[in-house]
Amino acid sequence: MPMESLPVEFLFTMTARVAPPTIIQVGPQGSRFIVSVPGGTFEGPKLKGTIVAHSGGDWVTLRPDGSMKLDVRLTLQTEDGAHILVTYTGIGARGADGTTKVYSTPLFETGAEKYAWLNNVQAVGVGTTTPGGVTYEVYALRA
Repeated sequence: MPMESLPVEFLFTMTARVAPPTIIQVGPQGSRFIVSVPGGTFEGPKLKGTIVAHSGGDWVTLRPDGSMKLDVRLTLQTEDGAHILVTYTGIGARGADGTTKVYSTPLFETGAEKYAWLNNVQAVGVGTTTPGGVTYEVYALRA
């Protein structure tokens, strides 16, 4: 029987600041926006820290229908010094209120023993753009 909802566990809230984009106008896939991430923060019950400045970015494709395809790589640094690579794709669409709602599928990679449990997590992120960036609520899918 199909599920009506998915079991999730809240991981953290992440707020990323973004720099002005480099724009490649109207290519074969749509317009491309290459966006650097100069920093940000994340905080949840099991981990907290910052986004390492300029450790990644977002390669956004603005598609002909007005939606956005996300392709993101970031490095998180926990407050105890561990590094965690986050990669995700996703989709964004402008809402009637002028903000853009974004939905993503983060995966994590780390060699830090304390956070190794993240290596086997498929996460989902639900976010909203802000004037200077984006804020996500990130959840782990649970069986």
